[in-house]
Amino acid sequence: MKACPYKREYRLLTPADFQGVFDAKPKKFSCRYYTILAANNSLGYARLGFTISKKKAKFATQRNKIKRVVREHFRLTHADLPAIDMVFIAKQGISSADNEMLRHELSYTWKKIQRYIKK
Repeated sequence: MKACPYKREYRLLTPADFQGVFDAKPKKFSCRYYTILAANNSLGYARLGFTISKKKAKFATQRNKIKRVVREHFRLTHADLPAIDMVFIAKQGISSADNEMLRHELSYTWKKIQRYIKK
Protein backbone atom coordinates (compact mmCIF):
# COMPACT_ATOMS: atom_id res chain seq x y z
CA MET A 1 0.00 0.00 0.00
CA LYS A 2 1.31 3.41 -0.99
CA ALA A 3 1.88 5.83 1.89
CA CYS A 4 -0.02 9.12 1.50
CA PRO A 5 0.78 11.42 4.39
CA TYR A 6 -1.39 14.36 5.39
CA LYS A 7 1.33 16.91 6.01
CA ARG A 8 0.92 20.32 7.57
CA GLU A 9 1.61 21.96 4.20
CA TYR A 10 -1.62 20.44 2.81
CA ARG A 11 -3.73 22.46 5.26
CA LEU A 12 -5.09 26.00 5.19
CA LEU A 13 -4.08 27.22 8.62
CA THR A 14 -3.91 30.99 8.83
CA PRO A 15 -6.70 33.51 8.33
CA ALA A 16 -4.69 34.85 5.37
CA ASP A 17 -4.87 31.41 3.70
CA PHE A 18 -8.65 31.36 4.04
CA GLN A 19 -9.00 35.00 2.96
CA GLY A 20 -6.97 34.24 -0.14
CA VAL A 21 -9.60 31.70 -1.19
CA PHE A 22 -12.52 34.02 -0.42
CA ASP A 23 -10.92 36.94 -2.29
CA ALA A 24 -10.08 34.90 -5.40
CA LYS A 25 -13.74 34.55 -6.48
CA PRO A 26 -13.72 30.80 -5.90
CA LYS A 27 -15.69 28.15 -7.76
CA LYS A 28 -18.40 26.57 -5.57
CA PHE A 29 -19.03 22.83 -5.41
CA SER A 30 -22.05 21.91 -3.30
CA CYS A 31 -23.99 18.93 -2.06
CA ARG A 32 -26.61 18.57 0.64
CA TYR A 33 -24.04 18.35 3.47
CA TYR A 34 -21.36 20.88 2.53
CA THR A 35 -20.04 23.47 0.10
CA ILE A 36 -16.43 23.51 -1.07
CA LEU A 37 -14.94 26.76 -2.32
CA ALA A 38 -11.98 26.15 -4.62
CA ALA A 39 -9.41 28.64 -5.91
CA ASN A 40 -6.18 28.04 -7.81
CA ASN A 41 -2.87 28.27 -5.99
CA SER A 42 0.72 28.40 -7.21
CA LEU A 43 2.10 25.79 -4.83
CA GLY A 44 1.75 22.73 -7.03
CA TYR A 45 -0.44 20.75 -4.62
CA ALA A 46 -3.94 20.92 -3.16
CA ARG A 47 -4.68 22.31 0.32
CA LEU A 48 -7.77 21.98 2.48
CA GLY A 49 -9.30 24.08 5.27
CA PHE A 50 -12.47 23.71 7.35
CA THR A 51 -15.25 25.91 8.65
CA ILE A 52 -17.70 23.87 10.72
CA SER A 53 -19.73 26.03 13.07
CA LYS A 54 -21.45 24.98 16.27
CA LYS A 55 -24.78 25.72 14.63
CA LYS A 56 -24.11 23.04 12.02
CA ALA A 57 -22.61 20.39 14.32
CA LYS A 58 -23.43 21.09 17.95
CA PHE A 59 -20.84 18.92 19.70
CA ALA A 60 -17.06 18.96 19.26
CA THR A 61 -17.08 15.20 18.76
CA GLN A 62 -19.36 15.64 15.75
CA ARG A 63 -17.19 18.39 14.27
CA ASN A 64 -14.04 16.33 14.81
CA LYS A 65 -15.61 13.24 13.23
CA ILE A 66 -16.51 15.24 10.12
CA LYS A 67 -13.00 16.65 9.88
CA ARG A 68 -11.44 13.20 10.34
CA VAL A 69 -13.53 11.68 7.55
CA VAL A 70 -12.88 14.54 5.13
CA ARG A 71 -9.15 14.71 5.92
CA GLU A 72 -8.76 10.96 5.45
CA HIS A 73 -10.55 11.06 2.11
CA PHE A 74 -8.49 14.09 1.05
CA ARG A 75 -5.28 12.36 2.16
CA LEU A 76 -6.03 9.36 -0.04
CA THR A 77 -6.97 11.44 -3.11
CA HIS A 78 -4.89 14.64 -2.85
CA ALA A 79 -2.31 13.35 -5.33
CA ASP A 80 -5.04 13.25 -7.99
CA LEU A 81 -6.31 16.75 -7.23
CA PRO A 82 -5.00 19.83 -9.07
CA ALA A 83 -3.12 22.69 -7.36
CA ILE A 84 -6.02 24.41 -5.60
CA ASP A 85 -6.93 25.72 -2.18
CA MET A 86 -10.26 24.44 -0.86
CA VAL A 87 -12.42 25.60 2.02
CA PHE A 88 -14.90 23.01 3.32
CA ILE A 89 -18.03 24.74 4.69
CA ALA A 90 -20.48 22.51 6.55
CA LYS A 91 -24.23 22.80 6.01
CA GLN A 92 -27.13 22.10 8.35
CA GLY A 93 -27.66 18.35 8.79
CA ILE A 94 -24.05 17.28 8.28
CA SER A 95 -23.87 15.91 11.82
CA SER A 96 -26.57 13.35 10.99
CA ALA A 97 -24.68 12.02 7.93
CA ASP A 98 -22.85 8.75 8.38
CA ASN A 99 -19.24 8.26 7.31
CA GLU A 100 -20.07 6.26 4.20
CA MET A 101 -22.45 8.93 2.92
CA LEU A 102 -19.81 11.64 3.43
CA ARG A 103 -17.20 9.55 1.59
CA HIS A 104 -19.60 8.99 -1.29
CA GLU A 105 -20.39 12.72 -1.57
CA LEU A 106 -16.68 13.61 -1.34
CA SER A 107 -15.75 11.19 -4.12
CA TYR A 108 -18.33 12.81 -6.35
CA THR A 109 -17.14 16.31 -5.43
CA TRP A 110 -13.45 15.53 -6.06
CA LYS A 111 -14.41 14.24 -9.53
CA LYS A 112 -16.37 17.43 -10.24
CA ILE A 113 -13.39 19.53 -9.16
CA GLN A 114 -11.01 17.58 -11.41
CA ARG A 115 -13.34 17.92 -14.41
CA TYR A 116 -13.72 21.66 -13.82
CA ILE A 117 -9.98 22.29 -13.53
CA LYS A 118 -9.16 20.23 -16.65
CA LYS A 119 -11.38 22.48 -18.80
